[in-house]
Amino acid sequence: MDPAEVEFLAEKENISIVPNFALEQIYMIGGDLGPFNPGLPTSVPLWMACSLKQRQKCRIVAPEWMDVEKLSDKKQEEVDSKFFTPMPSRHYLEVSQLLLQCATDDIPRADEVKTLIKDIWDVRMAKLRSSIDIFVKSDATHAKLNHLTLMEINTVRPFLTSALNLLHDLRSNLTAGGFASQD
Repeated sequence: MDPAEVEFLAEKENISIVPNFALEQIYMIGGDLGPFNPGLPTSVPLWMACSLKQRQKCRIVAPEWMDVEKLSDKKQEEVDSKFFTPMPSRHYLEVSQLLLQCATDDIPRADEVKTLIKDIWDVRMAKLRSSIDIFVKSDATHAKLNHLTLMEINTVRPFLTSALNLLHDLRSNLTAGGFASQD
């Protein structure tokens, strides 16, 4: 799965908007949306919120977790823990990137939010690289990593599967006598 596919899945996340138009309920395959009344918040999928925002039909209400103080606390919690901590959204990176692209004016302190999301991502990626390094060096056959998001898993998947396949080939050659020393 590539990042675009993960982003596509993230666009199904519901967020709150405040429309500036009136429209009855919309019946869609994925579920009913609306009704839309000017000034009254309603929940819609992220893809629709971004589309309406680009056409200046709504104001996006930033998710509760996209707050500078909450993200600062989450970053500190991640730094302090040796294990991965649960994230406020299973698509925190994708949702924040999409919202920061299309609705920067609706997100309080957007620059700080962007920096904190990047910092959290960097901390988690460093922790993931370290975990992979320990796993590969330990000759273990399996590992359990809780609280990883789909984007984080898919970031390391291509490298990790290739590396593990190569290690398997090397180890099987060693045990088969392919590289064993001859006396």
